[in-house]
Amino acid sequence: MTPSADHRPPATLTLTALPEMPLVRSGDDLVAHILRSLEQAALALMDGDILVIAQKIVSKSEGRYVKLEDVQPSQRACELAGVTGKDPRLVELILSESREIVRHHPGVIVAENRQGVVLANAGIDRSNIEADGDAEQMLLLPIDPDASAASIHKALQEQTQVNIAVLINDSLGRAWRNGTVGTALGVSGLPALLDLRGLPDLFGKPLQVSEQALADELSSAASLLQGQAAEGRPVVLIRGYAASAPPTPATALIRPKEKDLFR
Repeated sequence: MTPSADHRPPATLTLTALPEMPLVRSGDDLVAHILRSLEQAALALMDGDILVIAQKIVSKSEGRYVKLEDVQPSQRACELAGVTGKDPRLVELILSESREIVRHHPGVIVAENRQGVVLANAGIDRSNIEADGDAEQMLLLPIDPDASAASIHKALQEQTQVNIAVLINDSLGRAWRNGTVGTALGVSGLPALLDLRGLPDLFGKPLQVSEQALADELSSAASLLQGQAAEGRPVVLIRGYAASAPPTPATALIRPKEKDLFR
C-alpha cells in the first residue's frame, strides 16, 4: 500500500565532491582519474549513481586548447572587437565556435554555439587554464558534449559493471537573472528533460505545461560543490535520485529558436 502524504519516508539526495582529482591535461584518461579518486575516498559506484563532471576537465582531456598567438582575426572579428573592446583573436574564436551572435555590448558577446546553446563567448574560457610557456591559451567546449558524456559513461560502466549516469556541466548565465548556474551540456544515462504534462497535481488537476530540466537541476546542485575559482573539485557523485523516464541527451533541453521569446 502506498503511504499517505503524512507518512512517506523523507526524500534524501546526497552529493559528494570527489577528492584528490589531479590537474587534467590534454590526453589524460578521465575515467582512470575518476576511478582512482573514488578508491582514495573509499567510495564504490552503485546502481543509480550520477557523476557530474565539469566541462573544463573534459575539454582539457580532449585537447581543446587554442593558443591566442596562433589565431588570425578576420575583418568581421576586428569589427566586433572594436565594438565590444575584446581581443580580436578571442572574437575570432567565438565566431568560429558559433552559429550566430545573438547579442553584443561593450565587454559582452552572447552567442549561440555549435550545439545550439546560447551563452557568453560561445563557452570559450581562459580561467583556470595553464599557459603553454609564454603563450596564453584558451579552452573551447567539447566538440560534442553528449558524445563525450556517452563515451565516459560507457567506459565507467564497462570497468565497474554498475548502471550509472554521467552529466557534463558548465556555468551559464540566464536571461533576466544575474549570476551563473550549473547547466548540463552533455548527458548520458538519464532523461535530460522530464515531461510532466498530464500528471495530476495535489488536487488531481492534470499539469498542462510542466517540463522539468532534470539534468540542469542536478548540474546546478553539483556546481555548489565544484565551485567557480580554485576549489579543485571538478567531479561530484550524486546518490539517491531515481529517474523513471528513458534517457535523453542534453540537446533535448535546447528550446527551438521559433519558440524562443528572448531573441
